[in-house]
Amino acid sequence: MPSARVLKGALGIAIVFVVWWISVPLVGLPDFFYPSPQAVWAAFVEMMEKGVLPSHIVDSLFRYTAGLFIATSLGLIVGLTIALSRSVARALEPLVNFLYALIEIAWLPILILWFGFGLTTILVTVVYVVIWPIIFNAIVGVRSLPIVYVNAALSLGGSRWQVIRDVILPGVLPHVLTGFRIAAGFAFRALILGEILAGTSGLGYLIFETANNLQTDRTLVGMICMGLMWLFVDNVYLKPFEEITVRRWGVLLSAEDND
Repeated sequence: MPSARVLKGALGIAIVFVVWWISVPLVGLPDFFYPSPQAVWAAFVEMMEKGVLPSHIVDSLFRYTAGLFIATSLGLIVGLTIALSRSVARALEPLVNFLYALIEIAWLPILILWFGFGLTTILVTVVYVVIWPIIFNAIVGVRSLPIVYVNAALSLGGSRWQVIRDVILPGVLPHVLTGFRIAAGFAFRALILGEILAGTSGLGYLIFETANNLQTDRTLVGMICMGLMWLFVDNVYLKPFEEITVRRWGVLLSAEDND
């Protein structure tokens, strides 16, 4: 039951909070090194009242959403093009595999040099990280589709576009959604990394700057908000979207269905 899952999750968080609260006086370290829950809460209230925290959260959410949308659109186009054309595959697959091996942190100094600090560098970083799961899952989805379905559609007089629209796209949807789910997690990590190294706002920037200034209570506020933001995105958008679009084809069998 959903309520049972929520209670179990809340219990785990409560245990961590209690251990944290009890450990502060036992450890006896300065607040800048090991702040108490009360200090973190006070920092949260202060940042909310001043509008600092909402501004960082909104900036991060915008970059995350924009980067994920751009990468998903480009990844689908590239992946389907490679999977549907042998000549394109021979030309692009080596390049795609080469670029995939270059991790995003290797690109960041060059991106900062090209685009400076701010939105463009962060967006490019997110897109670069996210696009690969989309491309590879689209390719796998097309290539794992039984050829008999394509042949059947062609034998019934279907055009190339009709086969793509009515057979291939529905057939690759589960793979694409799997890639999208993986990409959504990668996008979040890329966002925080980009904001730490190239940002002038956002949760990653907040965490990095406050840690440098020994404002550890604010750093923990940023980290907690980062985790909560991901839980919100995953539970409110990604999981319902996955269930609505995939279960109708009878592909997804989640843990809840086996309980």
